[in-house]
Amino acid sequence: MSEQESSLATPVTTPLTQARLPKRLIALLLLYVAASVSGLIAKQGVLFCLLTLLMVLGIVGRQKAGLIMLRGYTLVQLALVSMLPVILYDPDNLVAGPTTVHLGQWQGKFPDYVILIVLIILSLLQVWIAFDKKVKAWFKPKLNLNIMN
Repeated sequence: MSEQESSLATPVTTPLTQARLPKRLIALLLLYVAASVSGLIAKQGVLFCLLTLLMVLGIVGRQKAGLIMLRGYTLVQLALVSMLPVILYDPDNLVAGPTTVHLGQWQGKFPDYVILIVLIILSLLQVWIAFDKKVKAWFKPKLNLNIMN
């Protein structure tokens, strides 16, 4: 009787098999892939674009190194975007007035502080995604720093 009960029992699912790629992480990875491919096409920052694509492969492959690289990438990006006003401040070459933004046929004029606020908000959104519990649950619990494994 115990053999019949054990054969009818449902298999136990572990948290590792239940982990799914979160939708917000998919959106972030698509953004990274689009930015990297456009950088490769424009031949701007080729090495940086290739490293970003390797990070995306590590994340899709559920490697712990991908999580570490994602978190480091987002924190460095947030720090650089936050320091952008200080980096770009040049009193001798300061242009007063709004910046023109071109998106296809549409042109908009925005002050620099609006553009910087949008960049900082996007960076904070990336940090929120990188440090989310659901995103961490996607990766394998065993520490493995080989991103191509």
